[in-house]
Amino acid sequence: MKTVDSGLGLSRRRLLQMGITGTAIGLMAGGLNLATPATAVAQDVSTPDAALAELMAGNKRSLSGRLTAHDTDLNILKQHTADSQQPFAAVLSCADSRVPVELVFDQTIGHVFVTRVAGNILTPEIIGSLEYGAAVLGTKVIMVLGHANCGAVKAAIQGKSVPGQISSLFPHLQPAVDQAGPDLEATIKANAKIQGTLLRESSTVISGMVKEGTVKVVAAYYDLGSGAVTMVA
Repeated sequence: MKTVDSGLGLSRRRLLQMGITGTAIGLMAGGLNLATPATAVAQDVSTPDAALAELMAGNKRSLSGRLTAHDTDLNILKQHTADSQQPFAAVLSCADSRVPVELVFDQTIGHVFVTRVAGNILTPEIIGSLEYGAAVLGTKVIMVLGHANCGAVKAAIQGKSVPGQISSLFPHLQPAVDQAGPDLEATIKANAKIQGTLLRESSTVISGMVKEGTVKVVAAYYDLGSGAVTMVA
């Protein structure tokens, strides 16, 4: 993709170069300036396939109990993340407190750009955040991560009256309910896949990067009981 947005005239390489030199930049999107950190260079996971492989390798370490990330987290927190971040992957996760993304993939602070919302659904704010992660921070893979026993999906399947604005989630989840309900696990997996497809199609920034092969968008399912992450085809 030659430009982050057709109206910007700024190449992704130029954005990264500006970040490396510490120059403050802004992404104009509907009149909104988004400032980049002092550095915006992805760590040494240079391709989408390598980024996905590292996430899944981290999940294997997590499953085996051989976690490595926590050994360096405090040092990283104190010394390396005040002015910059270097995420190689982005994860759209449910807001469920049982899905600790960094632990699931055994990644240290600053390595995964995480967005969270109940039902791991796409909203304009989520799309904008993931675009920022890919175009400015340099994430190579974006994973939409559904999880077992998701309360938001379960509520959408049941379709009962709920308080407040909880029902605002339902329209986003309805396509998955129509496709796979009332089977909860199948609906959760369908939703992750649907949201990934929507992201590839609705974001001009990300769709362009996918076409160029600089970013991969995938869907996955996290089993709360076993801790395993499996890809959703």
